[in-house]
Amino acid sequence: MFNAKIGIDLGTCNSLVFVPNKGVVLQEPSVVAVSVEGNKILAIGKEAKEMIGRTPDTIVIYRPLKDGVIANFRITQAMLKYFIDKALGQWRFLKPELMIGVPAGITSTERRAVIEAGINAGAKQVYLAKEPILAAIGAGIPINSCSGNMIIDIGGGTSETAVICLGGVVTCNSLRIGGDKMDLVISDYLKKRYNLAIGEQAAEEIKIKIGSALSEKEERNLEIKGRDLVSGLPRTVQIFSNEISEAISDIISEIIQMVKIVLRNTPPELSSDIIDKGMVLSGGGALLRNMSERISQEVGVPCFLAEDPLICVAKGTGVALDNLDVYKKSIMAKK
Repeated sequence: MFNAKIGIDLGTCNSLVFVPNKGVVLQEPSVVAVSVEGNKILAIGKEAKEMIGRTPDTIVIYRPLKDGVIANFRITQAMLKYFIDKALGQWRFLKPELMIGVPAGITSTERRAVIEAGINAGAKQVYLAKEPILAAIGAGIPINSCSGNMIIDIGGGTSETAVICLGGVVTCNSLRIGGDKMDLVISDYLKKRYNLAIGEQAAEEIKIKIGSALSEKEERNLEIKGRDLVSGLPRTVQIFSNEISEAISDIISEIIQMVKIVLRNTPPELSSDIIDKGMVLSGGGALLRNMSERISQEVGVPCFLAEDPLICVAKGTGVALDNLDVYKKSIMAKK
């Protein structure tokens, strides 16, 4: 009997959909465009993201997830339905089993909201799994071994660190800051330093193209267009990588502080395992230039970038779906 299974990394910034034997079939921004008049959904994903900052007053752009959890239930439900329909294609009449990655620090109310949204979107069953564990599975870490492993998962809305041993989380910490906060800080910096207002997408582009966790000897630069806050007219300024590195430094320090707290709460036996193996860095925020080097420098423990850090959680949902019996007890809440 054909049994449809779908894994979803429901992120604040991007959502990824994983189908066993096919891999990641969908990678879309978690953005929805809605018409004000008919309250109709006009676009989801990339198409909706392109509309940010460009819409007339008849269209509203929503980012239905905030800090890794549901901020707008109806819109999240519509987005999940869109993902399920797109992933199943010709098998659309089947009700799939859904595995959704959620932050480790999620409350019971937030968990129920995710399960309900999944069921209403057309799922037969919804399993929730903690993102650090899924990220560890996706990064190829043997989570069921009796040796300790540490994962740092930096997403758009949340950053999480966990020490995993024998299939479970021994100690973890969660911060509701991530890549989105970095974009906001970059935008604020340009307002104060250059009197230049820029949009969300421009801030993200700056972070991706010239952002760095450490100052570099060879600076990179970028021309950025925006609106002058004094004259109100369009203006172009040239910005450099080291000033952006300085602007986002405090956010990175907060993430590193979270890592240190987890290490302080880790049993000595597992600490020695982590020193031997190092820490693994995953999530979209891990792609920031020199991120692993800065963490290694400040924590004093080697830090390695996972292979394909952006899709680690999605890959983890796929492995967990293929081995539901193995993972059901240790990482999931089911409805």
